[in-house]
Amino acid sequence: MTARRSRHRSAAYAALALGLAGSLALTGCNSHSSKKSKTSKKSSSSSSKSKKRRIIGGGAAAAGAGTAASRRVPDCFPSTYKVTFSQQSGPDSHVTVKFKNTTSRDCKLYNAPLLRFNNAKSPLPLLQGTPGHLDGTRLTVPAHGYAYAVIPTNSAATKGTEQKSVAIDFMGVSASSVTHGPATVNFAEKRLHLSVGKTKVTNWTSSIHGAQLAAGVGK
Repeated sequence: MTARRSRHRSAAYAALALGLAGSLALTGCNSHSSKKSKTSKKSSSSSSKSKKRRIIGGGAAAAGAGTAASRRVPDCFPSTYKVTFSQQSGPDSHVTVKFKNTTSRDCKLYNAPLLRFNNAKSPLPLLQGTPGHLDGTRLTVPAHGYAYAVIPTNSAATKGTEQKSVAIDFMGVSASSVTHGPATVNFAEKRLHLSVGKTKVTNWTSSIHGAQLAAGVGK
């Protein structure tokens, strides 16, 4: 083999080696870039899922808060057509105070109605407890349901004289608070004849019979 041929072969081998090295370097670069791309996609996908979870979780919490708010029972409030009065005569004479919940939602009553007959400065005393010492009665009146309180008038002192009007307040959760009111009922306009003297009123109950028993005029 001549020296010239040997030189040609050495040059060819060197060129081939350079080409292979460049190809390997390019392959490694592409592989590294591909790994980066896949990692980036995974990170983006994870972030997107995390955001979705946060959004879904927030929506569920808001829905729960809305449900809790919808379960809150508002206070009942008086009006001249929601509260009615009637008097029964005889040995167990008494006045019945009847409240009707005319709304489509439940409402709450506390303790007893506050009744001021003939513009009296103080309401009728409570038969069960006093304004400063309440027994904590809370009555939920269903939609379109009723509640009752009774004023015993089965003696000369408790029956007293005929009344012209009454102002009605509903007690609030505390002894000194009231809900909405007062509402005033004019007995002459309604052609009612109610006689009330030195007597007291029972707490609200869900049945007329329960209120009569609490007043001592039921059997």
